[in-house]
Amino acid sequence: MSHDLETGLAAFEPSGLTPPVLPESDVSYVVEDTVIGRMLLARNASGAMVASAFLGPRGSEDDWLERLSRTISPRVLRQPRALDEARRELEAYLSGQRHAFDLPVDLALATPFQRTVLGRLGEVVRYGERTTYGDLARRIDRPSASRAVGAALGANPLCVVLPCHRVVASSGALTGYAGGLAAKEYLLSLEARG
Repeated sequence: MSHDLETGLAAFEPSGLTPPVLPESDVSYVVEDTVIGRMLLARNASGAMVASAFLGPRGSEDDWLERLSRTISPRVLRQPRALDEARRELEAYLSGQRHAFDLPVDLALATPFQRTVLGRLGEVVRYGERTTYGDLARRIDRPSASRAVGAALGANPLCVVLPCHRVVASSGALTGYAGGLAAKEYLLSLEARG
């Protein structure tokens, strides 16, 4: 490049101006296409996962953003880089390379009863295992609450990360799942092979 051209181009560059740097959001999110469906991943300012939710007929992106905004903070921004680790762990899990998540979680979107159920879920049923709604209810000292346990799992804000897919009907039949029965079947088959 000639000196005259460089000088001419320099005249068009604003001197001393740098691009604005946006502050960290209170909630960062990304929408990820996975082998089991579109999912919204969200974390809070401290880095804890607050959502790993299926998008589709049962929940739209706008619905989840409204819920995050109302429950955690109105400062919700799409920031994919903030969720790089969550995306890597989810991809590794869905390909069978990982059997557990190391991500910190925050059950801010869950009710107190859901926190009880979801908090014990990983202790009760390990990778590759299954349990029933009734058995999970007994294990949290609520033996007559199998339907309430099912409802709590059905509203799990951290699907896959907190493995509600491992809970089945007492007959062994696959029952409702936020991502659909095909996603639940995929996850159980994946874990059975692992």
